[in-house]
Amino acid sequence: MLWQIFLMILGMVGLVVGGELLVRGAAKLAALAGISPLVVGLTVVAFGTSAPELAVSLSASLQGNTDIGIGNIVGSNIFNVLAVLGMSALVAPLVVSSQLVRLDVPLMVALSFLMLLLGFDGEISQLDGGILFGILVVYIGWLIYQSRKERKEVQDEFAEEYGTDEKLTAAGLFLQLGYIVAGLVALTFGSQWMVSGASEIARYFGMSDLLIGLTIVAVGTSLPEAAASVMASIRGERDIAVGNIVGSNIFNICCVLGLSSLASPAGIPVSEAALTFDIPVMIAVAVACLPIFVTGYAIARWEGALFVFYYIAYTTYLILEAVDSSWSHPLEVMMVGFVIPLTVITLLVTTFRALRKRFRNSPQREQGNADSSE
Repeated sequence: MLWQIFLMILGMVGLVVGGELLVRGAAKLAALAGISPLVVGLTVVAFGTSAPELAVSLSASLQGNTDIGIGNIVGSNIFNVLAVLGMSALVAPLVVSSQLVRLDVPLMVALSFLMLLLGFDGEISQLDGGILFGILVVYIGWLIYQSRKERKEVQDEFAEEYGTDEKLTAAGLFLQLGYIVAGLVALTFGSQWMVSGASEIARYFGMSDLLIGLTIVAVGTSLPEAAASVMASIRGERDIAVGNIVGSNIFNICCVLGLSSLASPAGIPVSEAALTFDIPVMIAVAVACLPIFVTGYAIARWEGALFVFYYIAYTTYLILEAVDSSWSHPLEVMMVGFVIPLTVITLLVTTFRALRKRFRNSPQREQGNADSSE
C-alpha cells in the first residue's frame, strides 16, 4: 500500500512538472514565432494547464478505468470553481472581465448541461466526443478572430511574462522543443502512475473508481490551475486568475472528454451516480458563477469563502457516503433544506440589487456623455 501511495504522489509530481514544462515551452515558442498573445494564452496555456486532466483521462480510458476518467473531469471542474476560485478570492477580491460574463461563463454552463444530456444514454460515445471537440475547434476559431482586437496592454503583459522580445534562434528553438518533449514525457508517465496508484488504493479501501477520480485524482490534476490562479491573485493579476479557471473548465469538457471518448472504440460509460449527483453538482457550480460574476464583475471575499465552504461540504459528503456513515443523511438534509436555499436567496437578492443599480446609473452616464458632447 505504501508503494501505491508513493506511486500516486510521484504521478502528481510528474503531472505538475510536465504541465509546467509544456506550458512554458509551447507558450514561449509560439510567442517567439509571432503568434498572437491572446491566442497563445487562451489556447496553448489553457491546454497546457489542462494537460494533466487529458493525460489521466486518456490513460484511464485506455486502461478501462472509465470512472476515474469521468470523475477526473467532473471533479476537476468542481474543484476549479469552488476551491481554486474560492481560495484566490480569499487572497484578494477577483476581477471578472465582461467577456467572461457575456460568452465564456455561459459557454461553460451550456457545456455542463450538454455533458449531462449526452450521458443520458449511459455513455459518451465517439460521436458525442466528436461533437464536443468540434465545439472546441469553433471556440478556438472565435478566439483567433477576437485576437485581432487585442489591446497593447495585453501584449505588454504577455511579453513581460514570456519574454517575447527575443528573436527565434536555432538554440532557442531546440530549447523550447526540449521543454515540450520533457513535459509530454513527464505527463505520460505521471498519468500512468497516478491512475495505477489510485486504482489500487480504491480497491484496497473498497472505494469506487468514481470517488477516487472525483477527489484525489481531480485535485492532483488541477494543481497547475490552482497554482496559476492563486499566484495570479497574489501578484495582482486577478482577471487572469478567473479566466484561467473558466478556460480550463471549457477545455476539460470539450478537449479532455471529447478526445478521451474518441480514443475509446466503445465510448466512455457514465455511471448512474455521476448522472444523478456529481454532474448535476458540476452544473450547479457553473450556474452559480453567473450571478456572482454579474454583481459588480467581481468575486468578493465572502463569496470566495462560500465557494470553499461548499467544496469542503461536497467532499465531506462524498467520503461519508462512501464509508456508509450515519452522518451523511443529516449533512444532506442540512445542505439541501437550509444552506443551499439560503445561498440561492442571497445570490438572487445581491444580483437583483446589482442589476437595479446598474440600470439606474446607465441613464445618468448617458446624460453625462450628452452634456460633455455639447
